[in-house]
Amino acid sequence: MKIYSKTTLALFIVLSVLIIQSCTPVVKTRGNMIEPERLVEIKSGESSRKDVLKLMGSPTTRSPFDPNTWYYIGRKTEKKGILDPKVVEQQVIKVRFNKEGIVEEFGIVDAENRDIPVSTDKTHTAGNDVTILQQIIGNVGKFNTPQQQAR
Repeated sequence: MKIYSKTTLALFIVLSVLIIQSCTPVVKTRGNMIEPERLVEIKSGESSRKDVLKLMGSPTTRSPFDPNTWYYIGRKTEKKGILDPKVVEQQVIKVRFNKEGIVEEFGIVDAENRDIPVSTDKTHTAGNDVTILQQIIGNVGKFNTPQQQAR
């Protein structure tokens, strides 16, 4: 009887440790989370592209419409068990250079990313603009009958 209770107790402890371990959150950092100490060293009107690259590394992305605007994007997520990851911290830093390569504008973009320019223009695609009714009527008679397919 004592062997059975010791085995049961050991099994209970092992299972408890595994269950507690599985609930430990998994924290992942994606992108480039810049430390505040490095941000202080960048000065508008003084720092060059070389200085920014040395302090912050390569940018996450560059503006497609202005190659003189760089973005450093970082995100820290936390996942508990089988739940979806939750964003714990997010940082978007925008650096704009003048034509000489000196920092003109520098700062953290707000949490809702309102500072990042988004184009609302639509790209025109080739083809005809037809309605659903025109598509249905246009397909009438285009398909082969079984006798025509056998030939």
